[in-house]
Amino acid sequence: MKTLLLGAVAAALLHITPTVVLVKREDAVARLLPGAEQFTAREFHVSSADSRKLHDAVGWEPPDGMVTFYVGKHQDQVAGALLFMRVDCQHGPLELAIGFDPRGTIRGVEVTKATVEMKPWVLEALRAGLTDAYRGLATDQPPAGADKVKPRIGTMPAYMAELVDKGVMHAEAAYRMLYGRK
Repeated sequence: MKTLLLGAVAAALLHITPTVVLVKREDAVARLLPGAEQFTAREFHVSSADSRKLHDAVGWEPPDGMVTFYVGKHQDQVAGALLFMRVDCQHGPLELAIGFDPRGTIRGVEVTKATVEMKPWVLEALRAGLTDAYRGLATDQPPAGADKVKPRIGTMPAYMAELVDKGVMHAEAAYRMLYGRK
C-alpha cells in the first residue's frame, strides 16, 4: 500500500500523461526516406570517448549507449538515413524522426509521439511551420525552428518547439560524429 501511495504521489508531482502517437513510425519512414524499399539498421555502440564528445558538443549522451540509424536504399543506392530521437521534459517524452538525405542534410523532421498533455502544444507549433525550418539543414548548422515560430505561438508551444530543436541538434551531432565519419 505504501509503495502504491508513493507511486501515485510521484506521478502527481511529475504529472506525466500517457503517450500518444502523432505519426506512425512507418509513415515517418515513408516520408523521410522516399523511394526506399530496402531497410537496414546501422547500430553504433557508443564508446565512452564518443559519448564524452557528444556530451561536450551538444550536452547529450545516448541513454543506453547506443544509437541506431535506419538506412533506406533504392536500387542498391542509399536513399538516406533516419534516426528516432527521444527528448524528455517534465511533461513527458517527445519522440522525433529525423531523416537525412544521402548528402547528410536534413530531409525532414516528424514528431511521432508526445504525451496527451503536450499534444495540443506540439500541434500548435507544427501548424506554425516548425518542421519546415529544418529541411535542407546541414549537420553543422544549429536548428532554429523555434526562433522562426515563437512570434506566432503561445508559451508552451514555443517550449515544445525548443525541445524539438534540441532533439534535432542531438540527431545532427549523432549523424556528424557517428554515422557520417569515415
